[in-house]
Amino acid sequence: MDAGKAIFETVDRLRQRRTAPLVLELDLTEGLTEGPPSDPLTVVLSMRKPRLSDVLSGLRRARQDPRVKGLVVKIGGNPMGLAMVQELRQAVTHFRASGKPAVAFAETFGEFGGGTVPYYLATAFERVHLQPSGDVGLTGVAVEQRFVKGTLSKLGVGYEVAQRHEYKTAANTFTQDHMTEAHRESIGRIVESVTESLVAGIAEGRRLDPGKVRELFDRGPFTSAEALEEGLVDALAYRDEVYDEVKRSAGAEAHLLYVSRYAKGAAVRRLPQPMSDAVALVHGHGMIRSGRSGRSPLGGGGAMGSDTISAALRAARRDEQVKAVVFRVDSPGGSYVASDTVWREVTLTRKVKPVIVSMGDVAASGGYFVSMAADVIVAQPGTLTGSIGVYGGKAVLAELFEKIGMSTELVGSGANAGMFSSSRGFSPEQWERINAWLDRIYDDFVGKVAKSRDLTRERAHELARGRVWTGADAQANGLVDELGGLEHALALARGRAGLADDAPVRVYPRLNPLERLRGPDSSEDKSAALARLRMDAWGPLARLSAELGLPATGPLILPSWYVIR
Repeated sequence: MDAGKAIFETVDRLRQRRTAPLVLELDLTEGLTEGPPSDPLTVVLSMRKPRLSDVLSGLRRARQDPRVKGLVVKIGGNPMGLAMVQELRQAVTHFRASGKPAVAFAETFGEFGGGTVPYYLATAFERVHLQPSGDVGLTGVAVEQRFVKGTLSKLGVGYEVAQRHEYKTAANTFTQDHMTEAHRESIGRIVESVTESLVAGIAEGRRLDPGKVRELFDRGPFTSAEALEEGLVDALAYRDEVYDEVKRSAGAEAHLLYVSRYAKGAAVRRLPQPMSDAVALVHGHGMIRSGRSGRSPLGGGGAMGSDTISAALRAARRDEQVKAVVFRVDSPGGSYVASDTVWREVTLTRKVKPVIVSMGDVAASGGYFVSMAADVIVAQPGTLTGSIGVYGGKAVLAELFEKIGMSTELVGSGANAGMFSSSRGFSPEQWERINAWLDRIYDDFVGKVAKSRDLTRERAHELARGRVWTGADAQANGLVDELGGLEHALALARGRAGLADDAPVRVYPRLNPLERLRGPDSSEDKSAALARLRMDAWGPLARLSAELGLPATGPLILPSWYVIR
């Protein structure tokens, strides 16, 4: 009898839990992952991180769900890119528009450090709570680059690098000891564009005059008491106090549920019919290289392999139930050849069905190359994009070798067989070949931009020259079509394909466990899109680039320090 009673009580509790009011919770302490895990190591590393797409779809559904009574979010110290933060702000703003409360809590917005972007996220919420011991590191925006030319010169390391054109500054850290005029102009505009977005968002969220927000930037950071006095936060409280208040306002029976769990539970209950029409979602994340996507267990983040992305696009293109494709790009670029391979697959897919590109934090250089052929490009105001240019060269270590007593000899069978050796500089004839290579890549890049974006070649060149743009400026200049996030891109895809507003989204490649185990029959098989662990760096140029002291990522690359967090 006792066992039966216990079972009955357990079942009754589960039934009540399924029907009880909900307060959705999002813990951003560890940040978010951009897309689904692409390889075994990423599965482990992202195990406890919510996925951006789950959070966005969960909040979208929660707006219409009467069980959901509110939202509480803990904003942590793990920095997220500005574009991802803007995606979350938009989702929270739409959630609040349904009349449901949304509360943000932070232990601190920067502990003895900057916290402008996390605080910008918090201002999308109805109320902002800060732990009494916390601070608001509202200090504005700064981009800093270090130059190591002087250090390398002391070591006897020289650089022979060419670039197309003056704004392509990826190699400047090695070749300059200060910002060039073009470099400073480009960075200055990025900082101001980002500042404009932050000021506008904070001013609207906290009902402050934009001029007042810029004044606060100059006076920050603020202690918790100062932040409360200035109206930057609504209350000083600890986590238990904040969460208890949110649950009380939702009703005695309300319980917390993570947004990602809520989204996945809803997805299980609403499994699409096997033959239903859908939108395919393809994720391209990380440095672009030839071969398959993956991550090195030695670190360095993931990489977008051209074989993997191409196979995913082919699979989506050939699936009759897929009526449109959204290609989510979050990449600073890399290999020109690999970028061109993906560009070709985007072009072929667009001939069959609509292709919408959704840009993440960064979609620049090679990241813009793979995006530009889409029907529509969507970016956030804080996305970094453009960087339409190229650079290449090598380090010359002859003086260093002499200093340390090292000698080298080279035996070759051709006049240019040893041209990439770091023990000697380029000859005039070899420089001709380098410059011809750079001109070819730049001309191809700019020509494809002009055709894809319906620009004259002169206008495309004017916008190119290696210059990095924010999404807001790129949209104003015609390099981006619309401002928005992933949900906006999915809505555009559904609209262009004539699908219902709630048509399902399927991540490609879609593989069952057996397909994952057996391996592909050919390069046309959709299981060819599987990623894997890689012990090497980022492609066939890794060894050469390591010797050169340049990023092992290819000639279309944006420096990592550009990302605004």
